[in-house]
Amino acid sequence: MTLRVLGVDPGLTRCGIGVVDVEKNRRATMVAFGVVGTSPEESLDQRLLVIATSIDDWLDKYEPHVLAVERVFSQLNVSTVMGVAQASGVVIAAAARRGIPVALHTPSEVKAAVTGSGTSNKDAVTKLVTKILRLDNPPRPADAADALALAITHAWRAGSGAAVATTGPGSQSLTPAQRAWADAEAKARRAR
Repeated sequence: MTLRVLGVDPGLTRCGIGVVDVEKNRRATMVAFGVVGTSPEESLDQRLLVIATSIDDWLDKYEPHVLAVERVFSQLNVSTVMGVAQASGVVIAAAARRGIPVALHTPSEVKAAVTGSGTSNKDAVTKLVTKILRLDNPPRPADAADALALAITHAWRAGSGAAVATTGPGSQSLTPAQRAWADAEAKARRAR
């Protein structure tokens, strides 16, 4: 069975989206990619509505088995983290409405899966995504390449073609890195 994964690199200004089909032998084929953009001049509710509507369209059109979303990771810029978290929430809710499992992957997990190093830069990720998907040209902008990398990462980590979720039912099949992250999050919640 071929696993169809929709990857999302969330952001308010640029939200990268990529769809890949991955066979049991790990051969990945690009189905589609793009970027949903919103203007900082627009109100937050309108920006989130644009992202929600676009994600709904992608989910309806490509019918993925699972969504792979970049896990919101602590950054220095709080407003950037908030925007990413808000966009992520809209995306995750859209999948939940359809009963589509959602997997969350950290940037270092994605870099390690695609390039072999968790500290690779965006150019290295784009170069390897282009090679893995056998594309003539690199997917642009980098947000789209990152979304494709998320989709590839999830499919490869899911193994035999099963749609493995890291949220909700089925979360017991987390990778060691994801389990460590989930344990740290649970510990932080208990400390509050």
